[in-house]
Amino acid sequence: MSIIRVVLADDHAVVRKGIRDFLEEEPDIHVVGEAADGDQIKTLIQEHKPDVVILDIRMPIATGIEVTRWVREQQLPLGVLILTAYDDDPFVLAAIQAGADGYVLKNAEAEEIAASVRAIYEGESALSPAITRKLMAQMGSPSKVGDTFEPLTDREREVLQLAAAGLTNRGIGHKLSISDRTVQGHLASTYAKLQVGSRTEAVTRALQLNIIQLDANE
Repeated sequence: MSIIRVVLADDHAVVRKGIRDFLEEEPDIHVVGEAADGDQIKTLIQEHKPDVVILDIRMPIATGIEVTRWVREQQLPLGVLILTAYDDDPFVLAAIQAGADGYVLKNAEAEEIAASVRAIYEGESALSPAITRKLMAQMGSPSKVGDTFEPLTDREREVLQLAAAGLTNRGIGHKLSISDRTVQGHLASTYAKLQVGSRTEAVTRALQLNIIQLDANE
């Protein structure tokens, strides 16, 4: 079993302890460092080379969004999970645009946060349908699919629809009776057609273009 190495940053010590305590109860997750501000977490990332970094939005010196942007500019091979109390549309959009792989609220169940860490470690996104709706509201109303984008195949639409519902690659593969590798292939093709670089961007773009829809019950 692979151990997922995590560093986390939050300017409230009590919050950091709470996150660390429940993550350390997971057999496959190990918190190797924690920080109280943006500069400290940058240092920890460079020292420990973690698999996933968990960031609060508002921190002293550098915000979680600024740290996320720095991680992407440095091309560091790690996933970024924003864990915050803020579900305001501008915060969500800014985090995703900066390159975050997931955005989870602090009032989420511990199991959901741990599952988000695992999903990001596996190269997937951790974005709930509710947060995706906020992204859509911030980006504006859906538009028609133009000739700029190569049409998706029926299977690519199916895969992306399930990704929008929050399923992991493994979950999508099980649902469609295909392998994880095949799911990855469909997603890679979708990224190229929609001219995006991540699963989260693909889902958001496809929703905006009315290629897929979110189930109203989700």
